[in-house]
Amino acid sequence: MRDPKTIRNIAFVGHGHTGKTTLVSAVLFYTGKTNRFLKVDQGNTITDFDPEEIERKITISTAVAFTDFEGHRINLIDTPGFPNFFWETEAALYAADAGVVMVDAASGVEVQTERAWEILDRLGLPRLVVVNKLDRENTDFFSALESLKESFGRKIVPIALPLGKEKDFKGIVDLVKGKAYIYKADESGQWEESEVPADLQESYEKWRSEMVEMVAESDEELMEKYLEDALSQEDLAGGLRNSVMAGEIYPVLPASAALNIGTWNLLSAVVELLPSPAERPPIRVEDLEIKPDVDEPLATLVFKTLSDPFAGRISIMRVFSGRLTPDTVVLNANRETEEKISNIFYLMGKEHVSAEEAVAGEIVATAKLKNTFTGDTLCSKDRPMKLPFPPLYEPTISFAIEPKTKKDEDKISNALHKLHEEDPSFKAERDSETKELILSGNGQLHVEVLISKLKKQYGVEVLLKTPKIPYRETIKGTADVQGKYKKQTGGRGQYGDVKIKMEPLPRGEDFEFVDQIFGGAIPKNFIPAVEKGIQEARKKGVLAGYPTVDFRVILYDGSYHPVDSSDLAFQIAASMAFKKGAKMAKPTLLEPIMKVEVIVPEQYMGDVMGNLNGRRGRILGTEMRGKKAVIKAYVPMAEMLTFEPDLTSITGGRGTYRMEFSHYDEVPPHLQEKIIEQAKAEGRISAEEE
Repeated sequence: MRDPKTIRNIAFVGHGHTGKTTLVSAVLFYTGKTNRFLKVDQGNTITDFDPEEIERKITISTAVAFTDFEGHRINLIDTPGFPNFFWETEAALYAADAGVVMVDAASGVEVQTERAWEILDRLGLPRLVVVNKLDRENTDFFSALESLKESFGRKIVPIALPLGKEKDFKGIVDLVKGKAYIYKADESGQWEESEVPADLQESYEKWRSEMVEMVAESDEELMEKYLEDALSQEDLAGGLRNSVMAGEIYPVLPASAALNIGTWNLLSAVVELLPSPAERPPIRVEDLEIKPDVDEPLATLVFKTLSDPFAGRISIMRVFSGRLTPDTVVLNANRETEEKISNIFYLMGKEHVSAEEAVAGEIVATAKLKNTFTGDTLCSKDRPMKLPFPPLYEPTISFAIEPKTKKDEDKISNALHKLHEEDPSFKAERDSETKELILSGNGQLHVEVLISKLKKQYGVEVLLKTPKIPYRETIKGTADVQGKYKKQTGGRGQYGDVKIKMEPLPRGEDFEFVDQIFGGAIPKNFIPAVEKGIQEARKKGVLAGYPTVDFRVILYDGSYHPVDSSDLAFQIAASMAFKKGAKMAKPTLLEPIMKVEVIVPEQYMGDVMGNLNGRRGRILGTEMRGKKAVIKAYVPMAEMLTFEPDLTSITGGRGTYRMEFSHYDEVPPHLQEKIIEQAKAEGRISAEEE
């Protein structure tokens, strides 16, 4: 049985292209889990195994690998760094005990660095920072360090310095151990220990002094020792670990993942400074306390689902308490069903390594669970509970998708279901009004990846279209009209005659039918048919073929034939009256208005507000939420279809937004003309209806 104290669960997070996957690959090669250094450019890394990832050379989905180092099992969680896929990153952090934040030495702190940092703060996770790519031109460790300090404050503390710069970067100077580590130039990650070079001595003393002072500040006893005398090596190491665990210090390491420089120093820091599962605080779920103890009842969280063509659905889970063995029956607390765990295995990317059991703190996977999906808690039937998990992000962009062929149409539903098992962050649903299949994702790239996967993995080709806007029609005036339907073709005829008044209702009132017939002008048994005729007719308005809303119909007179009148005749008569009255009562078009909340750094507030105004938006107000500005506005749905790429462009990806339907409002006259012309082109209204 593995001791939870010897486990480290670390998630590599940060902006895209900072080298997370490459560093994981370097770690696996250095520790002997792979027999060669696998590269992103070669498309053969352990954690970027999806065909889309290989083709695009970016991480799209969270992947897990493991290694063993100095008697410790280190689980490596490689997460996406692009905003379109960042929900995967947040979900992965719920399974981690600490983060390794990757920063490009040339770029410093970027958008997703900030976003990952915020999630780590919210979850109370300790972290290390790796300044990567120091072998590249125009890179400087100290510039990146300054960028980190500006963004995250004085808790940013280097615990090592680079030895050499750019193409001459060759090693690490450890400020804690007081040694230099010169790495071989063969990408093996092997190194030789030496003394701190004389030309770095001054810089070494300066930064070591700052580190020692920060460690001393975090503990009264250490501060007393520091003021009286220098801290011992043991005091410094122990104090640094406590400070990192408490979130008082965020240690920074230099590295070049591509050259496998700094890998050993990182692994040493992970083992020495970051917590084991046993050292993390218990998770509180209502009145329960989930302790990281193998003798506690079982509690596991499924934080990622894969769809394997051979093994079926694979559920990747973190065991938070208890132990899990094959052939165990567990409770899915989210779905209130039982599941049988048939097998357990560790994951090395997409490869499986069989396991006999999994104890508190481990990350394992199992295959072919029937009703378990991402975010579900599997636990002991004696202690049901739901472990915390992040809510899905609201999609920011939508497209109508249309199967290219009948064959594609037959397969699309099952293909989307399979994709959703792996990626629950998108939505695919049929619009009940427009009848379109709407695919919604977290950005243009997200949707492109989904469409590509539909084609390559499931053989389904689709066309992307801008979704139709669910416009409405209403009336602004009144009308008093008659609808008479009379048909005689031999034998029994058809006769229905209605007189109605039409008048507008307040916005949002939809429809009201008032029966004011008296004296038996229309028999009571035909009154429901009159209402039904109007209800059917209003589904297709007279301007552009959209449903008509917010009006009242008063049925006040009519006539009937004792033999020829029927429900059908009165339905047709009512429909005729509606069409005539709607045209006379100043019909107009309404459009859906969305309530939008945009969150951006303060410096972008003016530009974003200008963009919203240009979209016919009405700004409701602004407020500050921490360092971010929150802009609230009403904006027509039609104008929001292209907002996502514009917001990304304006804010450099630092802006986010969400929206929800608010109400309907009148479309400006000049736009109504375009919508009506489009409706004619689409055949929504015929020449007769014009």
